[in-house]
Amino acid sequence: MSSGTLKKKAIHGTIWTIVGHGASQSIRLGGNLILTRLLVPELFGLMALVHVFITGLELFSDIGIEPSIVRHQRGDDPVFLNTAWTIQVIRGFGIWLCCILIAFPVAQFYEDPRLLWLIPLVGFTSVIWGFTSTSLASFSRHMEIGKLTLFEMGTQIISLTVMLVWAWLSPTIWALIGGTFVSALSQLFWSHRLNSGKPNRFAWNKEIISEIATFGRWIFLSTAMTFLASQADRLILGKLFSFSMLGVYSVAFTFASLPEQVIQNVSNNVIFPVIAQYADLPRKSLRAKIIKKRKFILIGQALFLTLLVTFGDLLIIQLYDERFIQAAWMLPILALGLWPVMLSVTIDRALLVIGNPSYLAFGHIVKFTYMLIGLPLAFSQIGVLGTLIVIALNDLPFYAVVSYGLWREKLTVILQDLQATLLLIGLLTLFLTGRYWLGFGLPIDGIL
Repeated sequence: MSSGTLKKKAIHGTIWTIVGHGASQSIRLGGNLILTRLLVPELFGLMALVHVFITGLELFSDIGIEPSIVRHQRGDDPVFLNTAWTIQVIRGFGIWLCCILIAFPVAQFYEDPRLLWLIPLVGFTSVIWGFTSTSLASFSRHMEIGKLTLFEMGTQIISLTVMLVWAWLSPTIWALIGGTFVSALSQLFWSHRLNSGKPNRFAWNKEIISEIATFGRWIFLSTAMTFLASQADRLILGKLFSFSMLGVYSVAFTFASLPEQVIQNVSNNVIFPVIAQYADLPRKSLRAKIIKKRKFILIGQALFLTLLVTFGDLLIIQLYDERFIQAAWMLPILALGLWPVMLSVTIDRALLVIGNPSYLAFGHIVKFTYMLIGLPLAFSQIGVLGTLIVIALNDLPFYAVVSYGLWREKLTVILQDLQATLLLIGLLTLFLTGRYWLGFGLPIDGIL
């Protein structure tokens, strides 16, 4: 692929990702607002916990099938794709079996018998997902982000429509379950309709399996630790908080994580494939290209985060009823704490491209250890506020390890990170001062 074509695809991919994610979040927000008026907070907390365990099993069994298709020179070979698809199908059944096995101990630990049947039932969507076509990974490989974005938005609209209609007719947890199943089924059938090549068939090539497994061993450890690190809050808070408070926290976290979700999508759909095209360059040249392309992304991130920290609480107060009012002061604390990981995801894919994702795995191990020790201690001493502060600081250990790895691999961007952080501090000072003098107080006033 020529440099001009790659640049054009990167620009189009970034635009599609940002616009698509914005539209997706708007749809999600609108649906969430309606659902919170139809369903009680407890149901959101309960389903959040169910999805934590299912997501955990998915990440603990991830060997990097999609990244392998994106980066491997045989990523368009039907034999390679079909072998990867076969592994994916087997993995789906394995995840469901694990859901059945963990349901009883999880229900006992959280003292809620509903988890005994909820986890295996919702977990069956992993079997459905396992049969999804490899066409989606091929879209990422060739940076056909428009098709991928329209696919994701379409399945989201279908799923949300089912949830809303079901919740209106019968305001029970079955509305959330039904929407989850419809989402999985629509992804399955639509992905195969989008496949322009030969349909996926079962295949078993030992050489390809060995190549995927070799690359995937660190992906496996990294994604497993990603789960423990990123979901530790809900795993631990599910025991410390009531399900109603967990539901309130989930609303705050959903808003707070918006900037990170945007940049994660840009990183996976654009940054990773682009860096993969430059993988053979000397480290100095690769680093220079990354810094040049990363600058404008960091500026956009800083502005987006500033607006969310400054005005996000007002949005929650206007949109949600009094049952979710505590989410207003939680949001700015959680959002500001995401800055270190937002810096990381704009560069850490370089470690994947050069074949050294071990630093990502170790970063998540350190982050999880911090959460495991810090959350119960903070809750016992300070309560809910203490847990929020610990969560807000939890990405600093991960950022430190990734930065060390980049330095070792001669890809460090620490100076650019410092410049971006100073920009964020300046923007926050300006916007928060303006808000205060306009008589709106500060976004954390609700703590008192």
